[in-house]
Amino acid sequence: MSKIKGRTRAQESTNAIERMYITMRHLFNRGFYKPMGISGETLRQSLLQLRPEIYGSIAEDKVELNGLMYILDRLPVGIEECRYVNLTSDEGYKKSHFQPIIPPKRRRNCYRVDEEQMSIEITRGRSDIYDILTHLTFLYVESQKICRRVYADDTGEINRDWFKLENAVRKGKLTRAEREIALIHVANIIGRTFEEALDAHRAFATKQMPERFLHIVYWMGKLAIEEERDNDKRTITFSPILRERLGHHIHGEAWANTIKKTLQKNKLLHRPIHIISANMHSVMNSVYASEALKKEASGKERLELYEALSMPGNGTMRDKVKAFAHKNGMISIDDTSGTNIDVQVFDTAKINFSHSDYDLDSAIPDEEKPVLFVMDYAFGEQAYETIDELLKPYKDKNKTVKETEKKDKLHFLNVVSVSIMGKAGILEGGKGDLMIPSAHIFEGTADNYPFKNELCKADFEGHGLKVFEGTMITVLGTSLQNKDLLKFFHDSTWNVVGLEMEGAHYQKAIQSASRIRKSIAEDVKVRYAYYASDNPLETGSTLASGGLGTTGVKPTYLITRRILEQILNKAQN
Repeated sequence: MSKIKGRTRAQESTNAIERMYITMRHLFNRGFYKPMGISGETLRQSLLQLRPEIYGSIAEDKVELNGLMYILDRLPVGIEECRYVNLTSDEGYKKSHFQPIIPPKRRRNCYRVDEEQMSIEITRGRSDIYDILTHLTFLYVESQKICRRVYADDTGEINRDWFKLENAVRKGKLTRAEREIALIHVANIIGRTFEEALDAHRAFATKQMPERFLHIVYWMGKLAIEEERDNDKRTITFSPILRERLGHHIHGEAWANTIKKTLQKNKLLHRPIHIISANMHSVMNSVYASEALKKEASGKERLELYEALSMPGNGTMRDKVKAFAHKNGMISIDDTSGTNIDVQVFDTAKINFSHSDYDLDSAIPDEEKPVLFVMDYAFGEQAYETIDELLKPYKDKNKTVKETEKKDKLHFLNVVSVSIMGKAGILEGGKGDLMIPSAHIFEGTADNYPFKNELCKADFEGHGLKVFEGTMITVLGTSLQNKDLLKFFHDSTWNVVGLEMEGAHYQKAIQSASRIRKSIAEDVKVRYAYYASDNPLETGSTLASGGLGTTGVKPTYLITRRILEQILNKAQN
């Protein structure tokens, strides 16, 4: 009798993720596929086997509402109406009459070409494609549930609930009584209670579309029914230009060259440079807010001021800090390359630190004072593309010599440190708690990147937040994790404390630049610190349960402060 044990759920989940990524690469190379046809079956079955936490009840008959809200925040408005989705490179749509549609939670340009087609620009690499295809697969699985409840395949009959929903959607503006009647029918269609349908209606509603929930359920069902009944297949295509360009760092190279040109123009190219991957507010506010907002800051703790700046209604205060920063050493570089990564450069020689808590030695000559280079968050594999291109020497086209004698002059950047601050899923603890990694492991492989982290657990203790030190796993997609897989990571000897999408990619680029290509110093310092956006091991604490709100302010500014202290207070050492 065989002694080989059956596979665990964690092993099955790993295999499902691997199948999904192999399939997505195959479909990309093929150029098109029908998600509800034979070509899309592997993706659907793998997602149903995996049952990711973020997609909740995907494997049950009832429609998963939190997961639906999560994916629609990351896909363009109107995607549920489109039978055809075309993934493209940056192919000049911005020069047309089309207005870009930018999803609330993902920075990508999308264009509604006609009633049936949505085009989505892919400028952030393969991770963007994986993200979109996974979300679309979920959307189609949920639409099929609606179809099965309202359409009888053997008789071709459509039930009464569907016609009532259709009438409500066509009417448009509804009275409260009409809306509630429609929601009773919708509750039957999605397999939920009336109360759940009512809550979902409130959650999905916008000023422009108060009946958005009814509209979404109707169009999801309509396309699924037409596919089942009339064989009108939904199709996803990849443009030839996208297939040709992907993986060649075209957007990352353009992004890096614009930045280096700006540094050279401002005579900052050869100064000590400290790269910080963070948001576009924490470093700026930490350096300038208390001086720019003397009146507003009076009698307030620093954290209270930062919380006030993070409130949606305080745009005037944020504009005031930004204007002050631009007059006192900050240069903004808005992205035009398609990476969607904006940049801020801080010339510390032009900053007055006497009003701050930071202690930059004034005796350091201006030409030796640090330059803070803050880049907005990258997305997945894009982290490798952008940092890899940024750390390459800058080729200066010498325009002072004759064309026949022209040579490119190489300028090596004096990169002293790279600091990565980000949000991550935590496997022990809760939202807002901290993770300090000692290594990154790349999911689905044994690839691992140990490093000496300049930040440590002791740097963050005593501030009312839990701090965990250990390994971080860089996942292929945050929406593809389930409890069994995460529990394996947490309980195994890998000592995983959290998961995110960029760490291994950043470290791979830093190591190749410092140890192999020798384009930056081998002793470059690295700092990694993450704060928890969710705990996917806790029911109700996944990313689909909502954002951090002001919970994220304290850990964000605490990490920012520790990074700046190490850069500025030790600059003289």
